[in-house]
Amino acid sequence: MGRPLRMFEPRGIYLATVRCFQGRSLLRPSTETNAVLGGVLARSVRLSGVELFAFHVASNHIHLLLRAPHGNLPSFMQHFLTNASKKLGPLIDWRGTFWERRYSAEPVLDDTALLGRVRYVLSHPVKDGLLRTCAEWPGLSSLAQMVDGQPRVFPWFNWTRRSASTSALAQARFADRWSEREELRLAPLPLAGLQVKRFLRSAIRAIEAEGIRNFCRVLGRAGILRQHPHHRPARAARSPRPPCHTSLRQLLEAFLEEYRAFADAFRKASARWKAGDLLARFPERAFRPFLWPVSSQLSALG
Repeated sequence: MGRPLRMFEPRGIYLATVRCFQGRSLLRPSTETNAVLGGVLARSVRLSGVELFAFHVASNHIHLLLRAPHGNLPSFMQHFLTNASKKLGPLIDWRGTFWERRYSAEPVLDDTALLGRVRYVLSHPVKDGLLRTCAEWPGLSSLAQMVDGQPRVFPWFNWTRRSASTSALAQARFADRWSEREELRLAPLPLAGLQVKRFLRSAIRAIEAEGIRNFCRVLGRAGILRQHPHHRPARAARSPRPPCHTSLRQLLEAFLEEYRAFADAFRKASARWKAGDLLARFPERAFRPFLWPVSSQLSALG
């Protein structure tokens, strides 16, 4: 099955998900992993101008609920995922592929669906049978920030400065010398009149009550921290990705119709492009194929 075409709306809110290679626990929480990954996320958000509403970093995948008003969701994800893999790899002694496949990002089309996605993102420690309460999660999560409204400070390890240094300390990748302060700020949920704290309290109570009904035992915080980052599950959980998130049938049908028209126009333009027509017009919100420079252009640059 081919990958779905990217059709990103700058004003739209998306649930982005990315999974670790082979379902391994490469993001297993630890003081060091939390600090490094938090710094990468904070810097990526600041540099891109992305609005981050909620997030959760599980041991083997990440969920981000966000909006990219500058139309730069792909470049944000590229910066975040590239730097995360480069910095976490040495930390956990992992080489090679870090992420399993390209990230998915489905639009959230209405307010009810948005609240449902917030609940879904924050529910992972409990719904997966890991902990009794969401607040116990030892890894990165937006729950506490959404409750108190305060930014969090993380270190960003500037390896560009490190590589330019000739001192012996340049060999220490995570030395304080290369650490810079980054603040991770959440954007308020774009819902008029929403009592965020009241909603969170109600949602968390419901999540934890459901966890008690579904699981007699949980792994517990100590069990989570004992997991080895290289651990590969015998069978990784898989679920089909939805085309979008909505509580209204008419919005789903409208989205599917719009996407079919977009995909048809993209494929026609792509066929012309491949045939050599570099003036082929792609639909709005499409990402054009990359054009490799011809040998004459490379000679001129040289």
